[in-house]
Amino acid sequence: MLRIAIAGGAGRMGQALIQAVSAQQGAQLAWVTALPGSACLGQDVGLSAGLGALGVCFSDDLAQGLDHFDLLIDFTSPESSMQHLAICQAAGKAVVMGTTGLSAEQREQLRQAGQQIPVVYEANMSLGLNLLLSLVKQVAERLNEGYDVEIIEAHHRHKVDAPSGTALRLGEAAAEGLGRDLYEVAVYGREGNEGPRKDSTIGFATIRAADVVGEHAVWFATEGERLELHHKASSRMTFAKGAVRAALWLVEKQPGFYDMRDVLSLPK
Repeated sequence: MLRIAIAGGAGRMGQALIQAVSAQQGAQLAWVTALPGSACLGQDVGLSAGLGALGVCFSDDLAQGLDHFDLLIDFTSPESSMQHLAICQAAGKAVVMGTTGLSAEQREQLRQAGQQIPVVYEANMSLGLNLLLSLVKQVAERLNEGYDVEIIEAHHRHKVDAPSGTALRLGEAAAEGLGRDLYEVAVYGREGNEGPRKDSTIGFATIRAADVVGEHAVWFATEGERLELHHKASSRMTFAKGAVRAALWLVEKQPGFYDMRDVLSLPK
């Protein structure tokens, strides 16, 4: 039985993770954290998730639970995630992380942690989106002459990072297929008289509205035609189930830095 800890269990994604872990055979919800000072501290986590009492209460200290869990699932914030990563790395605990907005330095910390513990990091853990990543790279490899690439993403009004981590992953997949460095050709916003579009660029457009869970589109456009690849998520359970699937896969792995395409055996 894989004993799983969840960071940030009081949030929207944390609640979905509590439900997904509780429903998964072979997995046991073992420890759940919330922010210091949260009203839920000391309360049974199942009650907040509408599941009834589960016998696990919210804690504000991940380190106190080290004897109780084997693997951490973390979808919190960059700063909190790095603190949790350090705790797990020192204790030899595996980590599945879906936190977005990580800096290049923080992503490098994850890779370095993979030398000591098994780590899965992915900005979007849905099966459909990770299949889309593979498709975007394949399309970019074949439509690499005369096609403009644009990425459009939409999320709920509370999301703090933009473009989304998923949009950036899609941009990286397109850039890899085109033989470009995304961070040299990305355009994150357009305003005023910028002149004609530069051929090598990959553009991003961001929408933040209401309760949109997550929508992404990649355009490959040339004179006379446009190919659009879309993915729409209507429930956070999509991501939660993907994270639990990654956890069950990761527990059997040696230390390393993995992503969801490794978990799902998809081409990169």
